Amino acid sequence: MGRRIVLAVDEGEESRHALTWCLENIAAPSPPAESAAAGTDGGAGDTVLLVYARPPRVVYSALDGTGYLFSGDVIASMDKYSIDLANVVISKAMAVCAGYPNVKVETRVRAGDPRDVICEAVEELGADILVIGSHGYGLFKRALLGSVSSHCAQNAKCPVVIVKMPKS
Repeated sequence: MGRRIVLAVDEGEESRHALTWCLENIAAPSPPAESAAAGTDGGAGDTVLLVYARPPRVVYSALDGTGYLFSGDVIASMDKYSIDLANVVISKAMAVCAGYPNVKVETRVRAGDPRDVICEAVEELGADILVIGSHGYGLFKRALLGSVSSHCAQNAKCPVVIVKMPKS
């Protein structure tokens, strides 16, 4: 039985780089064309589980603190945008995975804080490894924004690979 590789995806280039790196180096160590020519199955049997964390649905009162009125149409539009964004992110990730036919790919979209969603998915899906991209924030930005990759490295119940973008 193959490995279960959880890969956190978002709309950033760092995420796409981490996905490509994972497919080339962990899930399918040799390029698909070479694997087929050599008669080997590379990472066959491995399952890459793409996990996308949608921002949670924000509950608004009819009147916000500034006195503006939020209609049901505005809230529905915000929900639709969030769902559409999730579909676009997953579609782009699946397009990258299409070049690796020897790797099984599954997707999960969940609402919530990315740190919690990813760590919960790792445990729930029985992941053998978590692969996550790094935005490469400096100390100051990381202190203000928090680091999803650092949180996952400390809290995930499996080995974690943090993939950094090459400096170019």
